[in-house]
Amino acid sequence: MQKRKSKKVNKLRGQRSVGYGFTKGHRAAGQRGGKGMAGTKKHHYIKVMQENPRYFGKWGFKRPQKVIEDKVAINVGDIDEAADRLVKSGTATMTGKKYNIDVSKLGIDRILGSGKVTRKLNLTGVKAITPRAKEKITGAGGTIDLPEE
Repeated sequence: MQKRKSKKVNKLRGQRSVGYGFTKGHRAAGQRGGKGMAGTKKHHYIKVMQENPRYFGKWGFKRPQKVIEDKVAINVGDIDEAADRLVKSGTATMTGKKYNIDVSKLGIDRILGSGKVTRKLNLTGVKAITPRAKEKITGAGGTIDLPEE
């Protein structure tokens, strides 16, 4: 006895494509235009450009490593909060009510002006400081030893 064919095959009998498009069958990579990234510069170009417009070509600029300097910056408010801990650990000293802190020993290159200054800070070894930070330290009664330029 002959096996019965599927409903779809019977229905589409006599048609050239049997419901799988004009040219090829419905299986294999050829039907989908290649495997993986095949045809990204040809027949799949539009699809690739829609998903990621920067897929082709070089973009941006990468700076040479010898030019890049990693400078450590800290806010004035953080130094003010850490003053007591620095005295306890021995990295800073106290004369009267003034905290003497050598910033270069802490590995700090730049002092920024965010935060509150409630203590009198005498900062030495400062390489760079913002005007706002300088204003806050001197306003609280502290001093800054900057290198002469």
